[in-house]
Order: sequence, then C-alpha cells, then structure tokens
Amino acid sequence: MLLGVAGFYGLAALGVQAAISSFVPLQPAHASDPTPARVSMDGLPVEALRAPSKIDYQRVDQRLARLAEKPDMVGLAVAIIENGEIAFVKGYGVTAAGTTDPVGVRTVFRWASLSKGLAATVVGELAAEKRLSLSDPVSRYAPSLHLPGGSEGRVTLDDLLAHRVGLVHNAYDDRLEAGQDPRQIRAALGSLAAFCAPGACHGYQNVAFDAASETVEAVTGEPYAQVVREKLFAPLGMADASVTRDGLMSAPSWARPHVGRTTMKVDEAYYRVPAAGGVNSSIFDLALWMRAQMGLATSVAAQAVLDEIHRPRVATDRRNGDFSRAMGQSHYALGWRDYDYAGHRLIGHQGAVQGYRSTILFDPVTRSGVAVLWNSQSNRPSAFQLEILEMLYGQERHDWLKLDENRASGARIAAR
Repeated sequence: MLLGVAGFYGLAALGVQAAISSFVPLQPAHASDPTPARVSMDGLPVEALRAPSKIDYQRVDQRLARLAEKPDMVGLAVAIIENGEIAFVKGYGVTAAGTTDPVGVRTVFRWASLSKGLAATVVGELAAEKRLSLSDPVSRYAPSLHLPGGSEGRVTLDDLLAHRVGLVHNAYDDRLEAGQDPRQIRAALGSLAAFCAPGACHGYQNVAFDAASETVEAVTGEPYAQVVREKLFAPLGMADASVTRDGLMSAPSWARPHVGRTTMKVDEAYYRVPAAGGVNSSIFDLALWMRAQMGLATSVAAQAVLDEIHRPRVATDRRNGDFSRAMGQSHYALGWRDYDYAGHRLIGHQGAVQGYRSTILFDPVTRSGVAVLWNSQSNRPSAFQLEILEMLYGQERHDWLKLDENRASGARIAAR
C-alpha cells in the first residue's frame, strides 16, 4: 500500500490503525494536497513538519515494482520518511517463491544486524536511568564473556557496543552457526589471539556483542525480549515486532527466507544472540523505529540517549560496493554506523542472515530516511538508498538499482 496523498486512513483496512491510534494522531490528506500524508508523534505540531516533498514517489513506486520482478528478488518492503513524516510504506513481491501471497506493510521480516541499534538504545536508556554506566567493565554484568589476556575486565560497555573488544571480525560466528551455546562460545573467545588492544580498533562482532543482552538481563532481572518489548516495542506501537524465531513464524504474514528462488528453513543461530541479530518486524514497525531514532518519540527514546549512541567512536574501512563507496568516511557509533555522504551526516546500519537482508539510513538533521526489508540474498536493494538520497539532496540521478542496463544495452544494439 502506498501512503502518499491518499492518506493514512487506508491503514485501518490493514489492521494497522489499532497499532498506532493510541499514540499517533492521524492527519487527513486530500487529493489536492501536494505533500505526503503526515503523522505526528509526541505532540510535535503537524504544521511545523510540513515542507514540499523532494521525492518523486510515483517514480519510486515504479522502480520498486520493477526491482521486485528481478530474478534475484522474491519480496521486499520499503518505508520512506521525509521531514520527519512517514510518507511512503509499501510491500512488493511475495512472501514465498512460487506462491501468490503478497508482501504487505505488516508482513514480518528479520532485521538481522539492525537489531544492534535496538540493543544499544536499551543499554543507553539503562545508563540514562543510572542503572549502569557505559564506562563500566563488561565483566561486571556479563561474566560469560572472556577476552584475550583477561581484557574483559578493561573492555567497557561502550567498547562492546562499538565493536572495540580487540577481536578479529566476526569471531567464532562459525561456532554459533554450528549450533554451539553462545555463552560457551563467549567463554572460548578468551583463547583467541588479540587482534588489537581493547578500544584500539574496530572488529565487528556477533557472539561477543550479545554480551549486551546478558547485561540487560543482569541489570533488570528480566528476559531480554521482555525488556525490549516493555521499553521500546509497546510504547512505540510496534505491534508486529518480536525477538524470537517463534515470533517471526507465528506472524499472520511473514516472509520466508530464500537463497536464489529456493525457500529455506529459518535458521535459529542468530536468534540465540538476540542483541546482535534477533529482532523481527514489519516495515511499518521499522518506520516507527526510524522516527524514534530521529528524535521524534523522546518519551521512549530520549534525545540525550540518541546523541550518545549515534556519536561516532571508531573509524571503519567499509569500501566494498557502490553503497559503501558512496558513503565516504564511515565510523561506528554504538550499534549504529555513522556516515559522511556529500557533506551530510547520516546514521544507519545493514543486516544479513541466510535468506534475509535489511537496511536503514537516515539524516538526523532533515529527519528524512529510508528503510528496506527483503527475503533474499540479493544486495541490490541496498543501492535503492542512494537513489532516495539523490532526490533528497537534489543531486544528479543515477540508476543505482541497475534496472535500466538491459534497456540501454538493447538501445545500443538497435542503433547499430
């Protein structure tokens, strides 16, 4: 469903109204209104948000429909926020290859590593409540984590959430995927050789990072899934969000994972490290989450917490592919990546587990951004973000999705 000038009232037919009516005033839109429909949170005046749209949503819809038809795609869902307002949210393709079951705005996908930003937000909120400090050693809360040379006593929660624990990238992910218990794997990390001194470099982690869920449970005395539901999902109205494999597979509409066009079983491994990769949700929930991270739900995600977790900590060297090269200088914050795109500071993250991909990217100043969830191994949808950025910043447009290559090739052949 496209949420443009047609307004948000159509959401009621999809059952989304109930999930948001308790805290989001819905604003009517009319066919003569040149701007997208508006949603206001936390009492933010709708009129203060109004600004001319810079995005050609008809073009967006057409290109996404073409993308969904590509042989390396099965289904995807997209949300775009412009000037702090959810302007576009729609599903394309199907939930499973060989079926006609459509992807909708409430179809549930896996977030994969987008989950890390949620973990950082929870820990940041606990720090704001003075229940812990980001400068505390990880060992105070997560005794399962052992690091080379006993450095778990020196590595802080800040280091943990920024992937500065001194380990080689993705340490022992293979053991997690082989079915080993993550707490036992965390204990075994201490036997590895140090990749660098604690706090000195960036080494992306999953098993070690999930010491964050252990920390949350130690501080609150509650299961991690329950804490995130009470602190974030429920107050934000993220009705389709969950942190378990069962949560995904019990959803009324959920996207099956695919490698190529082959439907796969849902892998349990990364659900066992929920802070690193356990979250599921619909694209509408992810849009609500993106607005909260923009500072538009401060009763749930305080601005001071957002400023802290979005602050860059360590340089990264991601320059593979069109997207990474276009992002320029990249840093890691806490559970989030911090980019410099053509002079604009952007916050985002990407995720991948077998059969699912995800991405989120937003400008915290203009409060505009895009999120995509899809159920295949293709990397193509990541480039869609670049097409949206070119519209937002008035740049020359490029065919980042590579939808027109065959057309251009055909035209050249015909001309010859």
